[in-house]
Amino acid sequence: MHNFPARTTFAENIVNSRVRMLALASALAGTFVGGLDAQDLNGAGATFPNPIYSKWFSDYATATGVRINYQSIGSGGGIRQLTEGTVDFGASDAPMSDAEMAKLKTPVLHFPTVLGAVVITYNIPGITKAIRLTGPVVAEIFAGKITKWNDSRIAALNKGLALPSSDILVVHRSDGSGTTYIFSDYLSNVSPAWAQSPGKGKELAWPVGLGGKGNEGVAGQVKQTPGAIGYVELAYAKQNSLPFADLQNENGEFVTPTIESVTTAAAAAASKLPANTDYRLSIVNAPGKGAYPISSFTYLLVYQMQPDAAKGTKLVDFLRWYLHNGEKSAASLDYAPLPASMVAQLEKRLGSIRMASR
Repeated sequence: MHNFPARTTFAENIVNSRVRMLALASALAGTFVGGLDAQDLNGAGATFPNPIYSKWFSDYATATGVRINYQSIGSGGGIRQLTEGTVDFGASDAPMSDAEMAKLKTPVLHFPTVLGAVVITYNIPGITKAIRLTGPVVAEIFAGKITKWNDSRIAALNKGLALPSSDILVVHRSDGSGTTYIFSDYLSNVSPAWAQSPGKGKELAWPVGLGGKGNEGVAGQVKQTPGAIGYVELAYAKQNSLPFADLQNENGEFVTPTIESVTTAAAAAASKLPANTDYRLSIVNAPGKGAYPISSFTYLLVYQMQPDAAKGTKLVDFLRWYLHNGEKSAASLDYAPLPASMVAQLEKRLGSIRMASR
């Protein structure tokens, strides 16, 4: 059972959001003061890791004076801007596809940064404990085939809970999203019908529901809408005091999304990675006792041949910093740090980044 904080009013949410925004603006002030110059770095992409990236970029600016401007616009937008060459690095929860890689003018390397969980969050008036769900039931809900909270398929998993007869309102991402890719990759893994349509991808033709932009938008929609259900990164659910479901994993256990259950899901995958891997892999529905089934790496996307040697050197220095310093703060924001064996492999991979001659 999860202990959830007391529900806040919409007005309180606005005040709290403004307080958080002011605090973040203050923390990041050093990142933007004085405007951007040739030595600053610009990146764009995934909203999934934005909480930890905001902390890293602020901490790094304080430690080194190097300012990193990051636009949390979604994985699809990050890949697009990287492909167009308008940013120094991209960020994505979904590894780039072969088709996306083929559009690049220069090869791109995937650098996993942390691991996170996509959680099923909901707003069911009167229900304060975690509900239990299975993959096939989640797929039926998001396909619009289960439409009431007291549907027998949900009730059978939650005996003793007085589920209401109210309608379920699905909330999904409206933008190109790595979180959507992870979620739909999982649904395609557990539901043959979902695998056929709508399948997996950063953008889907959703059968039902309302769209929200970014993890922030989905979390906000669910928080404000009784009867809603959505999918967000674990940190966003916690920051918005939203409940989230325990999901049945490959072993048949109902698992709560935690740093430990995400780490368990990643452990087997990390131990089997070859030294020269490009890290484009899925760990959804991983086997293993205690493994949370919607777990994933998130990535920084970096040009292997850096077009600007000065910026490239700054970027490699930051990559080295996050591997050895940034990982220490991952757990504080509900992300799982990379396994030590993977950090060692990625440290070696930094040596493959080259700088273009001036």
